[in-house]
Amino acid sequence: MHLKSFNTIGIGIAFSPNLKANICEASRLALFFQSKLVLIHVGEESDEKISTLKSFLQPFLKAKIDFKIVFKTGDPVDVILSTSIDQRIDLLILGALQRENILNYYMGSIARKITRKAKCSVLLLIKPSEQSFPCNHIVVNGLKDPKTKETISTAFYVGHQLGTKKMTIVEEISQEEVSVKVEDDKSLRKANLVKERLKLREESRVKEIITQIPDDFKRDISIKTQPIFGKRGYSIGHYAQLARADLLVMNSPSKLNFWDRLFPHDIEYILTELPTDVLIVR
Repeated sequence: MHLKSFNTIGIGIAFSPNLKANICEASRLALFFQSKLVLIHVGEESDEKISTLKSFLQPFLKAKIDFKIVFKTGDPVDVILSTSIDQRIDLLILGALQRENILNYYMGSIARKITRKAKCSVLLLIKPSEQSFPCNHIVVNGLKDPKTKETISTAFYVGHQLGTKKMTIVEEISQEEVSVKVEDDKSLRKANLVKERLKLREESRVKEIITQIPDDFKRDISIKTQPIFGKRGYSIGHYAQLARADLLVMNSPSKLNFWDRLFPHDIEYILTELPTDVLIVR
């Protein structure tokens, strides 16, 4: 199985109160993944800005972090997307609001727009910190989809690099698949039997994917599969929140049309109200 690696990590930065925390998070990840770090600022270059950025990077220079600062003016979405391509970025880090208000939902925040259009994987950080905290529990989608195998393998790669202790693979099963109308005890038993068969089917499919992950990436990680019934995207987000996951790993969104934006589904539920930090794999 091909394991995606992050050779170059990029982060979109603004001179906001979270600047130092964002740089610290991105720098730690670059060192964990042994990656080059590209800091992307939408705006004019100045000696003062460079001095500020290098002062925040100072603690990581001792570890010989490989970094580059890119200044470029223009529309923030266009600049970050084009720079990601030009610099061959594999993982783009963005600061994001945990819950978007109704205006941001319909108009689309910068982070949301970039997430939809980016050609690389995207990591959305809701609470960046200057201090390092362990990533103990990763929740990853295990739904039946051509992208899922690579998403799960990437989750194990990330977990291995970050020293994660627990991995939960969630198989979201639509209620429509339980095509039994419950009217009495007999129909209830039949519905429960259908659910059990669906759970076994999904667990078997996911376990087959897990067997293809190199043993080195599974070592020291407690692996759990968790079938859940409900709306795709909403259910796994709710589960990740209840399980207090440190990171949720998801497939990249499919191409969306106007009606998809008005009536959210799948990953759109996640982007509307982020349950934790979210990694979207491309």
